[in-house]
Amino acid sequence: MTGLGIAVIGTGMIGRLHVRSARSAGATLIGVGASDTERGARAAAELGAGRVYARPEAVADDPDVDVVHICTPNALHAPYARAALSAGKHVVCEKPLGLDLAEARELYELAAEMGSVATVPFAYRFYPTVREARARVADGRLGDVRLIHGSYLQDWLSAPDAHNWRVDAHSNGRSRAFADIGSHWCDLVEFVTGDRIVSVSAVLSAWHPRANGVEQIDPAAPSTEDVAVVMFVTETGATGSVVVSQVSPGRKNRLWFELDGTDASTVFDQENPETLWLGRKDSATVLHRGQDPRSQAAAALDVVPVGHPQGFTDCFALFVAHTYAAIAGNTPDGLPTFADGLRSAHIVDAVLRSASTGGFVKV
Repeated sequence: MTGLGIAVIGTGMIGRLHVRSARSAGATLIGVGASDTERGARAAAELGAGRVYARPEAVADDPDVDVVHICTPNALHAPYARAALSAGKHVVCEKPLGLDLAEARELYELAAEMGSVATVPFAYRFYPTVREARARVADGRLGDVRLIHGSYLQDWLSAPDAHNWRVDAHSNGRSRAFADIGSHWCDLVEFVTGDRIVSVSAVLSAWHPRANGVEQIDPAAPSTEDVAVVMFVTETGATGSVVVSQVSPGRKNRLWFELDGTDASTVFDQENPETLWLGRKDSATVLHRGQDPRSQAAAALDVVPVGHPQGFTDCFALFVAHTYAAIAGNTPDGLPTFADGLRSAHIVDAVLRSASTGGFVKV
């Protein structure tokens, strides 16, 4: 879709990815917002935006902006989304929707009330191999999925002196590793299996005292975890587990899951997304993206010929393009919306409750 005017709030790495993806979908960047006016002016010059927004009301009141992309630290998600939705804008908001379940529910309800298209970048859904795994679950080729397991491992906070705004519970929220990346893993396996997690048992651990850039975090304040280990049960009675870490040296962005069914198994590895592992009792094969037989859903997301690797930036561009298609009145299958953002908030809330009380708790 072309002709949309957008504003991007937050000009770090992910904000710039939003800009590139929006432009590839035919949108025009009207303005940007940053943490201070000087930084915003630099970003506007670099990105070719004509306006800089210093507060939520400024972008909400801009008549040339149709869609607001919110890429700020988590504490600012709700103020910007609330202002934009109230003004009738469409919104793309990085997860989490808010600092807690109450904020996420408020924004979901506001988007529904206003009739706005409101999406969350669970962009891993847009790998063709993910859609192939989903199709194989749906058509019964795995049989009944009984075991769901995997991990999401990173290493960017493995050094004791590593710091970032995300380590501050006031800016980030009470959960870090699980809310930040575990949320992606849970969204992905629920999307692929069509099966919802109904109860969880979680253990969280923090490895290092953290500094928030300048000041040491108050040791009495709620700490955010480096590692989460979660067991779970789904609606159909499948059991599962996931290990989430931001302190695993050498692991840059290893999102990996395995689905074990009564007839077959499948594995997806985000760091090797061009292939899908398929296992049966008498065989194990590797299906390459674009290799037949493949599902129509997977083929629809092929944007380059086989042999030309398709990666995360392609997934993100597809997510944004599908969001804009929904604004035009044609909502594609699998678009992650604020309903999915609220769902994620429910799971994070359950993980925190389980970690504080021990044992299984309901989602």
